[in-house]
Amino acid sequence: MVEDLNIPSEDGDEHFEHFKTIADPGQAVIRIDKFLIDKMPHISRNKIALAAKNGNVLVNGDKVKQNYKVKPEDEISMIFSHPKREFELIPEDIPLDIVYEDEAVMIVNKPANFVVHPGHGNFTGTLVNALIFHFDNLPRNKKSETSFPGLVHRIDKDTTGLLLIAKTEDALTKMAAQFFNRTIDRHYVALVWGDVEEDSGTIEGNIGRSPADRKRMAVFTDGAFGKHAVTHYEVIERLGYVTLVTCKLDTGRTHQIRAHMKHIGHPIFGDTRYGGDRIVKGTTFSKYKQFIDNCFSILPRQALHAKTLGFEQPTSGKFMKFECELPDDINQVLAKWRVYTKSHSFID
Repeated sequence: MVEDLNIPSEDGDEHFEHFKTIADPGQAVIRIDKFLIDKMPHISRNKIALAAKNGNVLVNGDKVKQNYKVKPEDEISMIFSHPKREFELIPEDIPLDIVYEDEAVMIVNKPANFVVHPGHGNFTGTLVNALIFHFDNLPRNKKSETSFPGLVHRIDKDTTGLLLIAKTEDALTKMAAQFFNRTIDRHYVALVWGDVEEDSGTIEGNIGRSPADRKRMAVFTDGAFGKHAVTHYEVIERLGYVTLVTCKLDTGRTHQIRAHMKHIGHPIFGDTRYGGDRIVKGTTFSKYKQFIDNCFSILPRQALHAKTLGFEQPTSGKFMKFECELPDDINQVLAKWRVYTKSHSFID
């Protein structure tokens, strides 16, 4: 669990706990620097090595070097002499597009280019900064490794759509249980590259941090790495070199739809991290390239939208379902593809 605790050091100065976790009972024996790189992807290997050299990496309360081998159920933490900046939450008067609100929960329609919670490189201007301005004493999920006020789940910075906020401890507990038990009804709409062969299908494959790029997730089919993930998809509209699909999530892994669609050869249109920001399908004609560039200029992000959110209201127990329409940038690109499709034949 990530915390921000004051810890007295041997020399009497205050230290602050930036990271804390307990290795799983089935944890394979691995060097602690490699273990921490996987757990803390935004921190470089050099910084972790320097932290260990300076005595800032602790295992079971004792300082260790970077070549220490992590063992099952080791309690691992990193401490520094400065506070953890991303936990210095600053209230900010940021407008919110509120779709629904009652005494227990709130649903917001998140726009693109809006980070959900503070983190590396985004310490202000986030949804959480807005939430703590608008509400007092939002609950935190104490069992989560990334606990922020009111958050039950999150969506990526450049993904738009519905996000659920819990306003009370009881609501947070009950909503977290619904996510854990997979009773939440979530549907996303995505424009993906290529003509998806089947009208519907299911993608299964563990998702974990890519060994080649720690900012990207990879799909592991052998089950030895990553976390179990299941995405169901259904074709909405075929547009030649791209396809509009809806995706239903059984699990909620980081970048799940983006990684799964990339895995089956259909990266999301405009997705810079997963190869969707270049021509994946199509012709070599310069006019086609200009058409795609025009689409990218309208939609400089992944074409992914959290359209539907259904859940059991934590106070009444009533099932509620909400939808929000596609944002203007996705609609504009779809309109361009529809025009293009009508005037061209498609032969791969």
